Amino acid sequence: MTPEFVDANQVMTRDPLTVSALNRAVAGLLSRSFPLVRVRGEVANFTRAASGHWYFTLKDPGAQVRCAMFRGRNALVDFAPREGDQVDVLAQVSLYEARGEYQLNVESMQRAGLGRLYEEFLRLKARLTAEGVFDVAVKRPLPALPRAIGIVTSLQAAALRDVLTTLARRAPYARPIVYPVPVQGEGAGARIAQMLVRVSARREVDVVLLVRGGGSIEDLWAFNEEVVARAIRASMVPVVVGVGHESDYTIADFAADLRAPTPTAAAELAAPDRGALVASIAQKARALQAAWRRRADTAQQRLDYALRALAAPRAPVRALEARVVGAFRQLGHLAARALAERRAWTAHCLQRQLQQRPAVHAARAHLQRSSARFGALLQHQHKARQAQVDALAAALQALDPVAVLGRGYAMAFAPDGRVVRDAGQLASGDRLRLRFARGGAHARVEDLASGKDSAPPRGD
Repeated sequence: MTPEFVDANQVMTRDPLTVSALNRAVAGLLSRSFPLVRVRGEVANFTRAASGHWYFTLKDPGAQVRCAMFRGRNALVDFAPREGDQVDVLAQVSLYEARGEYQLNVESMQRAGLGRLYEEFLRLKARLTAEGVFDVAVKRPLPALPRAIGIVTSLQAAALRDVLTTLARRAPYARPIVYPVPVQGEGAGARIAQMLVRVSARREVDVVLLVRGGGSIEDLWAFNEEVVARAIRASMVPVVVGVGHESDYTIADFAADLRAPTPTAAAELAAPDRGALVASIAQKARALQAAWRRRADTAQQRLDYALRALAAPRAPVRALEARVVGAFRQLGHLAARALAERRAWTAHCLQRQLQQRPAVHAARAHLQRSSARFGALLQHQHKARQAQVDALAAALQALDPVAVLGRGYAMAFAPDGRVVRDAGQLASGDRLRLRFARGGAHARVEDLASGKDSAPPRGD
C-alpha cells in the first residue's frame, strides 16, 4: 500500500474542515484502504452492553486497539470471551467518529491458535446433527429418584470431589459409584467410550455423570471425539455431561441426555435434593391427613344423623306431618283469599245491578205495554180470521154435493166411475152405481125415456 503525500501549503489555502467532516473523511479512507484483517490478541476490558453489543480491547505486550462486535455478529460466537483469553478476530479497520478513535469492527472471533481443532469440531458437529444424534426425540428422561449414580471421571480430578460433596449433601439416599478413566491426553476419548459401554453393560446405576473441570480446547478435546458421542447415545442408562465451565461446549454436551454447565450442576440435576423430597413428602402427608380427617368428619356426621333417626323414629313422620299441616294451612289461606275475592266481585256485580235497576224497570214496563198491544192485535186478527173461516165454511157447505143428496137426490156412476150427467150416455142394460145421502145401490137401465120434460117416474 503506497501512502499519499499532501502538500501542507495547498491544504492551508482551502476552507477549514469541521471535526465531524474530518473524522468522516478519515473513516472513509480507513475503510477503503484496509480490507478485512485477521488480528490476534488478548481480551481486556470486556463489556456486554444492554443492546447486546460487545466492547473490548485487544492487546499484546507492546500495543492495544479498541474493538466493537455488534449483536448480529457476536451471536455466532460459540463461547463467551473472558478477560485474558487469547483470540483471533476477523475485523474491519474503522474510526469511531464521535471520539475520533480508531477501532476494529469485529466480524468473527475464535480462540487463538485453535483454528484447525475448531473447524474439526464444527465439521463433526454438523455431521452428527445431520444424522440425528443430537435430536431431542432420542434423549432419555432422568430417573425421578435414583438409587445409584455412576460417576465417570478421573480420580485426580477436582470435579470428582465437587460431585461427591454435592451428592452427599443433597442425596445421601443414592449410592455413588466411581468409574475412573483419564479425561485428557492421548487415547482419553477411546478410554471414556469404553468405560461408558462397561457401565451400560453392568446395569448397576440408574444414571451416569460424565464430568470434568475446565480447561483449554486441547484439554477438553477428548470430549469432542465421535467415539464418545456414539457411546453416550448407545448407553442403556441416561447420561448427564458436565464438562468445563458454563461457556464450554463439547460434542459430548450435545450428545448427552442432559447437559449441565458444570460438574456440580450435573450432580444437582441428577439427584433431587433430600430436603426438597422431605418437604414434598411432608406436604403430601399433611394433605393426606387432612383428606382422611374430612372423610372421618363426614362419616361421623352421617352416623350422628342415623343415630338421631334411630332414637326418634317418628321424627321423619312428624316432619312430614308438619309439612302436610303447613300445606293445608297454606291451602286454607288461598281458599279464604279466593272466597274473599269472589265475594268482592259479587258485591261489585250487585252494586252495578242496583245502579242499573231503574232502567230495568222502565224496560220491563215498556215490554208489558208492548205485550198488551201485541195481544190485543193478535186477538183482533184472530177474530177476523175466524169470521173469514166461518164464511168460507158456509160457502163450502152450500156447494157440498153430499148436502144436495140429503134433500132426496142421488148420484149415478158408470161402471168406470164417471158421474152420469146425460141419459144419452146410457144404453139399455147398462149397470149403474147409485149413491144416496146415506148408502148406495146398484141398478140396470131397462128403458130409456127422452129427456124432454119427462117427469120423474113415480117411485115404487
